[in-house]
Amino acid sequence: METPKKPAGLALHWKILIGLVLGIAVGLIVNRAWTDATWSALGVNDTSSFIAAGTSMEDSKAEGMPNENAGFVAHSAVFIRNATDFIGDLFMNGLRFIAVPIVLFSLAAGVASLNDTAKVGRIGVKTITIYLATTAVAISVGLVAANLIGPGQGFPEEVREQLAAAEQANADTRIGSAEAQKSRSTWDILLDIFPRNPFGAMAAGNTLQVVVTGLLVGIALTLIPKKDADPVVRVFEGMTRVTIKIVEIVLLIAPYAVFALIVTVIADLGVEVLRKLVAYCLTAVLGLAIMMFVVYPAVLRAFTPVRYGRFFRAISPAQLLAFSSSSSGATMPVTMECVEKRLGVKEDITSFVIPVGATINMDGTALYQGVAAVFIAQMYGLGLTFGDQLTIVLTATLASIGTAAVPGVGIVMLVIVLESVGIPLEGIAVILGVDRIIDMCRTSCNVTGDCMVAAVVGHSEGELLSEADVERAAAGTELDEHPLEEDEVIEARG
Repeated sequence: METPKKPAGLALHWKILIGLVLGIAVGLIVNRAWTDATWSALGVNDTSSFIAAGTSMEDSKAEGMPNENAGFVAHSAVFIRNATDFIGDLFMNGLRFIAVPIVLFSLAAGVASLNDTAKVGRIGVKTITIYLATTAVAISVGLVAANLIGPGQGFPEEVREQLAAAEQANADTRIGSAEAQKSRSTWDILLDIFPRNPFGAMAAGNTLQVVVTGLLVGIALTLIPKKDADPVVRVFEGMTRVTIKIVEIVLLIAPYAVFALIVTVIADLGVEVLRKLVAYCLTAVLGLAIMMFVVYPAVLRAFTPVRYGRFFRAISPAQLLAFSSSSSGATMPVTMECVEKRLGVKEDITSFVIPVGATINMDGTALYQGVAAVFIAQMYGLGLTFGDQLTIVLTATLASIGTAAVPGVGIVMLVIVLESVGIPLEGIAVILGVDRIIDMCRTSCNVTGDCMVAAVVGHSEGELLSEADVERAAAGTELDEHPLEEDEVIEARG
């Protein structure tokens, strides 16, 4: 049999990476053009005080700037920022549109195809156990990195007050939201896992409740006569193929959307705020890099035959999209595509592990909790004992489950962690200015962890294809642009 030739052109991950780099460059240009032109038109000579205070394009738009005197350059900068914002939002809406159907249909069909409720329980125990274990490791890595580097030691008090003042209102809002969530009991949180109305859960995009719905439907299909279940399973399998095709269509604009999303972030933030917190940012990024490029590959080598290069080549589109979107949930359809088609994990494993991971896997977020807690403690001159740091590990690990379905989970978890060891919550306002940058990095870490766990669980169940099998099944294809039809896949495997 003749192997299909690989289509010409750049692979998807290279296109996304190019969009990422160009987006950073254009975002910096837009931010600088807007800043200089707008404040010049307003008669302000010392723009650094405004920038250092955290004044962003979004903030200034809310205050009515740039005004009619700001000039062509400032208005052009705002137009570019708004246009890229629209493109990015349009792409994110497309991914969110796909997320619920692909979870529901693929999970229900996958569980029903197992015909074994014991296997479902076994996969669930393995998945949740590994997620909790890696979360504890991640928070430990963050604490070690922050203690060794000491990003908050000698932090100038005047800079702390300046940054805190710029984000105080935002911090108060988030802390208030976190406090409201904390008032809920453990029983309330557990009860929220089970939807009162499955259609309401799907409409609200509550991933965990959709996962539970898909599981219940799939289990029920295994318990009714096969002649009654088969037509429903075929419908779900057909709808899964439809949603996967929609994923491939949406991903055609992924490189342009990544460019747009990054332009928006960099244009709003600029570099001045980042400079003030460079040690904190570098510490968090270093910890996240250790998890992604050292810990996860080590686990893979210990429990699977997956090689380092194979793993990262397979999941790179999901990593880059997670970085630009800052959303594990929105990235989930792409993550499932990468894990199944490029990494070779069977569909029934992928359709369970990835949605659960997008909901409860908080490795990157937990690591960030450790770095942020130590940074804020050092900034205020507070010492953390070994017992305090052990408390942070336990609290962040448990909070990663208890706050799984809550929007803005990172801040909720951070409030809980800081209060557990008596660190002032006011310190949250200092780091909010760069939270989006850190959020992008920790989301990439979360998604990488999801993919690693899927590979480990898949191999343990004998449902991970070898590298040669994956290449034969997908020879000549890219994830989104040249999908094989079913008959071609069968022929390639044969």
